[in-house]
Order: sequence, then C-alpha cells, then structure tokens
Amino acid sequence: MRIDQGFLPILGCNPKVLVLGSMPSVRSLEDRQYYAHPQNAFWWIMSELFGFDPLESYESRTSRLTGNSVAVWDVVQSCHRQGSLDSAINQSSVQANDFLTLLNDYSTIRLIIFNGQAAQKLFKKNVILNNYSGDFLVMPSTSPANAATSRKSKLDSWQVLKSYI
Repeated sequence: MRIDQGFLPILGCNPKVLVLGSMPSVRSLEDRQYYAHPQNAFWWIMSELFGFDPLESYESRTSRLTGNSVAVWDVVQSCHRQGSLDSAINQSSVQANDFLTLLNDYSTIRLIIFNGQAAQKLFKKNVILNNYSGDFLVMPSTSPANAATSRKSKLDSWQVLKSYI
C-alpha cells in the first residue's frame, strides 16, 4: 500500500492566518506545489485578495502569501489514498501534522482557516490542541470537486481572511 507524504508548511516570519487543506492532490504531489491543479481556485482567490498575478512562479506566489502573513499547510502529513478525493483517504492510515509545535513556534497565528469541510473534519478527528486561543473558520473548498460553488462565491467567502492580517 502506497503512502502519500504531504509537504512542509509555507511559513513566513510572523504568520497571522494559517490555511489548512486536507492532503495535497495527486497533481500537487507530482508538481511538489500546494494547489497545483489548474482548476483549483486557491491561487486565483489569493491573487484577487492580495493583488498579484496567479500565473506568477510558485516561489513568487508563496512569497506573496508569506508577505501578507498567510501560512499554508495541510491537516494530513501522510495517508493512503486512491486518487485525489478527500473521501478516498483511508482514515486508519492518517498521520496528522504536528500542530502543537507549529502553533507554539508561531504564536502569531490568530486564525486557522479550513479549506473546505473535509479539512475541518480531519482536523477535529486527528488533532488535539491544548492552548490555542485563536479563531477557526471553514471556507468553501477551492477544489475543483466543489464545482457547485462559483469562484465568485468562494472569493466572497474568503474575503474574511483579510480582516485578520
């Protein structure tokens, strides 16, 4: 059974917002980039919020996020999954990332945004936080699997991120 391994977080010096996905898609794992699938709205939404070209290099886009106090990570460090759908994650294989250490090392994080309900459910099931006093929000998933929600509607929901930075 193949186990997929997630990525290290995208972190700046003093992040205020942490965006959490569930686990990188097959395309993201192949490209070694968060939200690499061209139909994923994540980079388009971030570019609209922070005024950059979503077609800039990956390094430039990640720099734009960290420059705006936004960090990115996933709930799942490793798991077995057939394909890219969150529903295909073998729950018994899930190893969560170390959020206690991250939030201790980056106490500036005031908001954790879940990129979709699946990320929140995985977090609730696999992560225990002792002393985090920040806020949690669930945003509409930017995944192309969430096609029922328009890009404009997703962007409107994600606007709240800016009030934390």
